[in-house]
Amino acid sequence: MSDTQPTEPAEIATAVRQVLADSLGYLYPAALRVALRTDIADHLANGPKTADELATLTGVHAPFLHRILRFLATRGIFREDDTAAYHITPAAHVLRSDVPYSVRSTALLLTDEMYWKSTGRLEDTVRKGSTVFNDIFGAPLFDYLEGNEESAQTFHTGIADLSTIEQGGIADAYDFPETGTVIDVGGGPGGFLRTVLTKNPRLRGVLYEQQAVLEQHQLDDPAIEGRWETAEGDFFATAPTGGDLYVLKRVLHDWDDDHCVRILRAVRKAMTEQSRLLVIDAIVPPGNDPHPAKLYDIAMMAIFDGTERTEPEFEALLAAADLKPLRVVPTPGTVSVIEAVIA
Repeated sequence: MSDTQPTEPAEIATAVRQVLADSLGYLYPAALRVALRTDIADHLANGPKTADELATLTGVHAPFLHRILRFLATRGIFREDDTAAYHITPAAHVLRSDVPYSVRSTALLLTDEMYWKSTGRLEDTVRKGSTVFNDIFGAPLFDYLEGNEESAQTFHTGIADLSTIEQGGIADAYDFPETGTVIDVGGGPGGFLRTVLTKNPRLRGVLYEQQAVLEQHQLDDPAIEGRWETAEGDFFATAPTGGDLYVLKRVLHDWDDDHCVRILRAVRKAMTEQSRLLVIDAIVPPGNDPHPAKLYDIAMMAIFDGTERTEPEFEALLAAADLKPLRVVPTPGTVSVIEAVIA
């Protein structure tokens, strides 16, 4: 008999409760999405309300809404008092649409059908060795987004808002030089580059992206006026030359190893011996303890054919592109900064 096999009734009961609760874990994001789509957190921002009052405001069925909120209260999202009124909680505040630290759009993305349907077929993904997103939606994610404006808006807004929350801590964690040019490769609408330039008033910056993304850039800020430019291109093929620092923030985790090496080689070709590359991504730690990177890794598997990587896996990717890491700089959030140079 295995040393870990439960034998006492209490041990067995505990294990059974854990597994059955985990088996129904999908109900939590489903309930959370109901609260997001009905803006419950916004409605509770100025004081508690009953499910009946909230149902009137949101146009939903009051008894069913009560059951949703009662369940979410068990997870610290909202709190029910003795009068059956619901209160906002710290966790619910970040779901509001009117606070600078809101993750509402990101939570809407993570509970969108793009993630939901693909994750529902995770077994197929594991058996096949690649995402089934293409089978469900008819194209790989980024190709699908090009032809679906609403989904693209959901995706890009969710990712950009997540970046807004974390980018200040990342920019503070790394010791940027006083002068030079930062090239943000695949930098989305440019929120991180704007933050870096704001905090380092003698740096210049280049946002390198696809034209459709550049059209929505966020660099028109008086604080960095005259110190930035945009450049259009394909990061699988090229990167702008002239950079002292090249940034790949939350880019490599979207892609498999072969695509990552192509990106890194394109950047490597643009670098000089004095250039530095900053790979900003989550690093999966060893051991059995929970870590956000281990959770996000399953999402990468289901949606992108991407992956969150361990430190040795990053080292192998860099080596394949004739690059070598110098150090790893932790940040206050989930990601770390891997500083690399030409090998």
